[in-house]
Amino acid sequence: MKKNFIYCQNDIPRNHLRYGLRSSAATGCGWIAVYNILQMYGLDCSPAQIIYELEHNVPVFNGNIGSFLMSPAWVLRRYGFKVTFTTKRNQMDKLAQETESGILYYWWTSKRSIGAHFVAVEKTAEGFIGYNTYSNSKGPDDLGTSIKAFLDKRQYFGAVYFGITKGDSQ
Repeated sequence: MKKNFIYCQNDIPRNHLRYGLRSSAATGCGWIAVYNILQMYGLDCSPAQIIYELEHNVPVFNGNIGSFLMSPAWVLRRYGFKVTFTTKRNQMDKLAQETESGILYYWWTSKRSIGAHFVAVEKTAEGFIGYNTYSNSKGPDDLGTSIKAFLDKRQYFGAVYFGITKGDSQ
């Protein structure tokens, strides 16, 4: 199966793939992280199917303000993945090395706003690759060799790392 990653949610047309009452470009990072994880494992799943799962089976405001923190993990467990997580930065790299892939969730702030973001993470021999990492990503993004260092460098806060392994869910 050809892998069709979504590299940047801002590339999704505003009237296409609505998430709740808003566009996926505005609030779709949670479903996009799940979709990109499924792509990593070669599983065939449409964006519409993931959106439906998150809006109807894990209903937290039906996607209108994005995905609830645990929603991607719950959906991936239904697909047979084992998902473990940590909120401790000094344990994120260890968990990332012990699992096959992951989802990084973090809070960010700028001069004008505050927000949160989900990024699908692929472990490689060289380090970690992120999908849908930045608002202008054009392909996979090099996150470096440390999840903690990536978060610290960008001064992101409130982070959670979800380690994902294919197998029986627990």
